[in-house]
Amino acid sequence: MAYVLGFFAADGNISVGKRGAHFFSLQITDRDVVYKIRDILDSDHFIGEQKGKENHKTKYRLQIGSREMCDDLRSLGMKENKTYTMVLPNVPEKFLFDFVCGYFDGDGHVWVGEMNKERKTKRIVIQTAFTSCSQIFLVELKERLDKYGIKGFLTCKKRYSRLYYSIHGSLELYRLMYHACANELYLPRKKVVFEKFINTRP
Repeated sequence: MAYVLGFFAADGNISVGKRGAHFFSLQITDRDVVYKIRDILDSDHFIGEQKGKENHKTKYRLQIGSREMCDDLRSLGMKENKTYTMVLPNVPEKFLFDFVCGYFDGDGHVWVGEMNKERKTKRIVIQTAFTSCSQIFLVELKERLDKYGIKGFLTCKKRYSRLYYSIHGSLELYRLMYHACANELYLPRKKVVFEKFINTRP
């Protein structure tokens, strides 16, 4: 469930209908993950599909009406219009990296490429990043990960902030995120980028 909360922090929202009904929803381009999330929530709600235009992928949307679940999310800091004000929920340590994995799958990025391309000896590197419009969320996330010796650096721009990790931090995140994730609840296309880098190392 911590993975779902992390994913909701990245790509979820709460809304209240005209008749006072409370809904929370998730939207993602990876079909398999949204169906797994629905199973974890023990739901049989319809998953909508929005066909992408031109080069955009199809989006899959799960929306569930539940005042109780919306109130639980609010109590964890996942309020309406959370984009700029979201805080890091008080996730217990044993579930922290499930949460981090969920957030990473929603608003994270991993990149593998070459440094020193102009030199004869090239260096393959990996970089991981978390993005959020809520600076305080990333500050708090950085503080939690610092305790595990995972040191990153935060950059803040006008509309968003980004938390970066280089080789050591990226490898630690890989080890802890995917060790934590139960039932293979993660995006394979992101996990494989880490493994591509690991497999290139001597």
